[in-house]
Amino acid sequence: MSTPTRTESEERAPAAEAERVSPVRRVLTAIGVQNSSLLLTLIALVILMSSLNENFLRTNNLLLIGSAITIMGLLSLVQTLVIILGALDISVGSMAGLASVVSAMVFTSTGSSAVGTLAAIGVGVVCGLVNGMIIIFGRVNPVVATLAMLATYKGIAQVVSDGKAQGYTGADDLFIFLAKGSIAGLPTLVWVFLLVAAILHFLLRYTDIGRNIYAIGGNDTAARLAGININRYIIGVYALVGVVAAIAGLLITARTGSGQPTSGSEGLELLAVTGAALGGTMLKGGKGSIISTVLAVIILGVLNNGMSGLGVNPFWQNMATGTLLVVAVVLQQVRGGERRVGLPV
Repeated sequence: MSTPTRTESEERAPAAEAERVSPVRRVLTAIGVQNSSLLLTLIALVILMSSLNENFLRTNNLLLIGSAITIMGLLSLVQTLVIILGALDISVGSMAGLASVVSAMVFTSTGSSAVGTLAAIGVGVVCGLVNGMIIIFGRVNPVVATLAMLATYKGIAQVVSDGKAQGYTGADDLFIFLAKGSIAGLPTLVWVFLLVAAILHFLLRYTDIGRNIYAIGGNDTAARLAGININRYIIGVYALVGVVAAIAGLLITARTGSGQPTSGSEGLELLAVTGAALGGTMLKGGKGSIISTVLAVIILGVLNNGMSGLGVNPFWQNMATGTLLVVAVVLQQVRGGERRVGLPV
């Protein structure tokens, strides 16, 4: 039998090295570094909260967390999408508030929850299209454009509702099902969140549309030279943001039993950006994951629920959310090797 040559040994070495990789490392590699760190953070947070509050792991409390994160989670999902595109939408909370008011007012006037739902989604699409057209044809920075529309949509919601809660949907079967129903033991609210997350994950991961969104966010010049119609994608993504914001508004209406111009939607912009950034979505665009955002939203929900269960002042909870956003962005800067602002290169 001939002795293996040096070349054959070198070829076998990588295979042997691969065989020695531990199963744990293989699992972590498959999950991804970002998701692994989020999972570890979530596990540590759950252990901490359950040790401080014996009621934390009760089924009712876990279901409460799931229901509580739904509206914030929906907006975080579409915020992830628009940030990957290389933009931002600060008006998502105001769009949800406007859709909430419209859904309740139309339902009250027609007596049909289906018509109210369609009206709310229609308003969301129009708002999203307006945002996209301002950015494209007005050549306005997405942050400035959507910041302006945040005030505009909020003002419209307050004008049409006179600044008050509108209608009463607490007796309608559809709104009751959305707010209090369940499927297979999980609240309907959670199923809505999971369904939207699954659709967006499939869109980004397995379609040409998703690949083009990543390409535009990564390098819009190269994407344009490759023949991608960037304006069409901006319009489409912002319209989709409007649809999901409208769904969030419908859920606000269902949970509160009336259309809310501001209550329930105030501050959702910050939470949406925090959820996306904490999930590792790069604010400069081109990188992000729906699964990571879902994990980040769960972390925020566990943190808020745990702090509430411990009787922590809500003002401190707001500080915790802001701190998480800063930490998430700082970590992004460090990982991306960005130059520190104000310091020598």
